[in-house]
Amino acid sequence: MSSLQHVNPRVRGIRASPHSALQSLAAHITQEITQMAQKSFREVIDVSSGDSHQAGMKPISFVRQVLAACLHPQLLRDRSLPLDVRLRAQSLLDVCEGGSAGSYTDSSGMPHVRQSIAEFITRRDTEIPSYTKDVFISAGSQRALMVLLKLLASGEGETWTGVLTPLPCPHTLPMLLDDAGVTLAPYRLIEERGWAVDLDELQRALTAARRHCEPRAIYISNPGNPTGHVQDKKSIEEVIQFAAAERLFLLVDEVYQDSVYGQDTQFISYKKVLFEMGKEFSETVELVSFHSLSSACVGECGLRAGFMEAVNMDPGVMHYVDTMLCTDISTPVMGQLALDLMVNPPKLGDPSYDTYKQEILLTQTTLSQNAQRAWRVLNGLPGMSCQPAMGGVYLYPSLDLPPEIIEQAKMSEVEADVLYCERLLQEEGVLVGAGCQHGAATVRHHLRLCVLVPPDTLEEVLARLGSFHLRLTDRFPRSDTVVLKVGSGEPQGSWRKVPEGPQQKGE
Repeated sequence: MSSLQHVNPRVRGIRASPHSALQSLAAHITQEITQMAQKSFREVIDVSSGDSHQAGMKPISFVRQVLAACLHPQLLRDRSLPLDVRLRAQSLLDVCEGGSAGSYTDSSGMPHVRQSIAEFITRRDTEIPSYTKDVFISAGSQRALMVLLKLLASGEGETWTGVLTPLPCPHTLPMLLDDAGVTLAPYRLIEERGWAVDLDELQRALTAARRHCEPRAIYISNPGNPTGHVQDKKSIEEVIQFAAAERLFLLVDEVYQDSVYGQDTQFISYKKVLFEMGKEFSETVELVSFHSLSSACVGECGLRAGFMEAVNMDPGVMHYVDTMLCTDISTPVMGQLALDLMVNPPKLGDPSYDTYKQEILLTQTTLSQNAQRAWRVLNGLPGMSCQPAMGGVYLYPSLDLPPEIIEQAKMSEVEADVLYCERLLQEEGVLVGAGCQHGAATVRHHLRLCVLVPPDTLEEVLARLGSFHLRLTDRFPRSDTVVLKVGSGEPQGSWRKVPEGPQQKGE
């Protein structure tokens, strides 16, 4: 008898997610290209996830130089490296066991790095104190979230733990919740208001969830993933007041906090707002916030490190958090060291400061300009509309698909936006993500498009996407619109819809 027959039936029953299925198709097409198959494109461009380095963005020199010296200490004598790079590498090696980056660390992370993170949070939140004991380092922010979810999971039937979860949400989150054994209790973000969090919708979702589970937490992504929405102080206060009134644990994903570019928009942490609301809230509301190396500006996804800070968590529960992190032995040491560099970068006057600031500014400028450029082009395509992003690395356009495509998707037993992504990938070699609307009462179709890519890559993506979309429009014309090429004054290569009838003046 095969040992595979003994695999947990729950595991055997897991179906591939749309994202993993699209990635498999992309890998197959790439293999076909290497075998000289005839395609209209020479390579597959993946803009479905926030892996900026994979997309062609360059790493931050200071981070890589310090890590190189930590791995190869002979570089500490190499004067071609800036002095502050060599001094930082030496100071980090000094806090590694045995003076080596190859040693194990505490399960919750190196004390030195946890202290650096606490100091960063204190600076960020204008001297609202953060303490090392409340900071936990993990192998990515999702691993930290999984630990919390497993601690929350309990009950059975209508008492089974539920987590209020935004729709749309990060594409990996539904499977993460399922794996942790908690119920996804959806609340809708309001697309017409730029994907805002709505208090009435939270209350509706909570009431609906209590019919089939016991909601114990609410998950928030700010800046929004994949929506790009950034909450203002008033919105954050409303969510905190809601969580306090309903005794909900706040799980706040803030990994894109250094990637806010909307006009008159700034990132404000949930912790900062909480502590400005007075002791009624600051001493009672349980909050855990998450940050990660994979955030936009540093973009070191492969180093697998993130952290969480706990606020008002029971000390006994924190003991179990530390215990559960022990099952990972320790977060990769190079990732922990990179976290230290992310939260404590070169300072004004340091030899690496100018280069570091230029590279960070280039990343932020590229992200902002790409988001603006893609928003204009996507809104110009017939049957597509897109809310402007204020932060994060994604745009999340809505698709008004022809009935024929929706019917074909039903016959293929996939969502219509997944079918759209499959055909885009097959015909143009562009991999975008399909929408994440699990459990939505009214299904709307969306795409997830990462815009943290080199500008020339973005132009190629938009050209291929536009070509495919217009072919689709021509193949299945809608009775209520015609498509016109836009003249000067609009983004090059963009399109827009106008009602059928006499042409407007000047067109």
